[in-house]
Amino acid sequence: MIGPVLIANRGEIACRIAATCRRLGVPTVAVFSDADADAMHVAAADRAIRIGPPRPAESYLNIPAILAAAREAGARAVHPGYGFLSENADFAEACAAAGLLFIGPPASAIRAMGGKAAAKAVARRAGVPLLPGHEGDASDEELEQAAQRIGYPVMIKAVAGGGGRGMRRAADAAGFPAALAAARREAAAFGDSTVLLEKFIPEARHIEMQVFADQHGNVIHLGERDCSPQRRNQKLVEEAPAPGMDPALRAELGRRATALAREVGYVGAGTVEFVADAARPLGPDSIWFIEMNTRLQVEHPVTEMITGLDLVEWQLRIAAGERLPLRQEEVRLTGHAIEARLCAEDPARNFLPSPGHIAALDLPPPAEGLRVDAGVRAGDTLTPFYDPMIAKLIIHAPNRAAALERLAEALDSCRAEGIRLNSGFLAALLRTPEMQAGGVDTHFLETFRQRGVAVPSPA
Repeated sequence: MIGPVLIANRGEIACRIAATCRRLGVPTVAVFSDADADAMHVAAADRAIRIGPPRPAESYLNIPAILAAAREAGARAVHPGYGFLSENADFAEACAAAGLLFIGPPASAIRAMGGKAAAKAVARRAGVPLLPGHEGDASDEELEQAAQRIGYPVMIKAVAGGGGRGMRRAADAAGFPAALAAARREAAAFGDSTVLLEKFIPEARHIEMQVFADQHGNVIHLGERDCSPQRRNQKLVEEAPAPGMDPALRAELGRRATALAREVGYVGAGTVEFVADAARPLGPDSIWFIEMNTRLQVEHPVTEMITGLDLVEWQLRIAAGERLPLRQEEVRLTGHAIEARLCAEDPARNFLPSPGHIAALDLPPPAEGLRVDAGVRAGDTLTPFYDPMIAKLIIHAPNRAAALERLAEALDSCRAEGIRLNSGFLAALLRTPEMQAGGVDTHFLETFRQRGVAVPSPA
């Protein structure tokens, strides 16, 4: 269709993109840093090109080096995956200027939705409900006054932040100055110290809608995902459909999400994120827009499992100018899917990453209803330069209870030598009465960890 495709990423997502391209007969080009010369994603592509030293700023975030690799390989398109440059409008523009097809939304949409304040302005124009808050550049004194108007507790968020960074909660006026200073310090790392305020929902659920738009004005959604189990504002377990979701509310959230995508002129895969008040019944008046991710999500496999669709294939075809293959009324959601992020980290030590040489790695073999998306293999070395996720385990079953049981069993079977895994912690988490009942909030995982439950952490 549009190959060769240069995959401007590494690890699990690079391997996953390469797999779909291979199935479609699209040649692929991998890029790698010196730390990844023998990495799994390098072997997964048809060709691989070095782009720099291990540090991301000198390799996977190095736009000139990636464009030079694309020229050297004769690539026609670039897939950014997630993370790194996937939501970088300058990169999308640089690809276009170099004559490369960027497999993602227009730079204008990335830029409009990349800043949290700008995204809220788009949502407001689209008629999408927002949490009470304050946006726009303001002095510390003005923000303190705004917090009083909103009512404590409030969340302070870096406008340009992401991945859980640049976020601080202020429980009351006395704690606001310290929380604001900390948020501004982290915000500066993104090149913009501007922050916004939102009403903090103490018992919050994270629910998101997967949207797709083509270049011909068609926009649909593929249902929702619940990504509430998180550590340090980063997701560890995701599922679809969301517990407690009914068809009427799904349709309403889908209407909000697609309205937002149309308002911003979106093209390709995107995720519209909402926060729900877990202390109230799940309904249209207890859920609000928070932001949009202008890329493919880590958790996209659960949507693929319940829809039977390959979202990377959709990305490629839409980027090539094809129309969406389905109308909204043709989308079918079947069964229940749950994904767990298997990471090299130690939950007993506050999820401290566990880099090292992987002398042995045993993951459950793929089976009916079980999918393993891995980014490393036995013999690889995990370095401290990159995210510690090594694989995603995804289960699809007829119902949620069966999916939880099967995923916990799959996690039980994970073993590694040379690194520590969070598999035992995740399996124990899935077996808690709260997870079994569904609808846990974003703080439950930390609450569970603090119980001091003895959880195996295989080394």
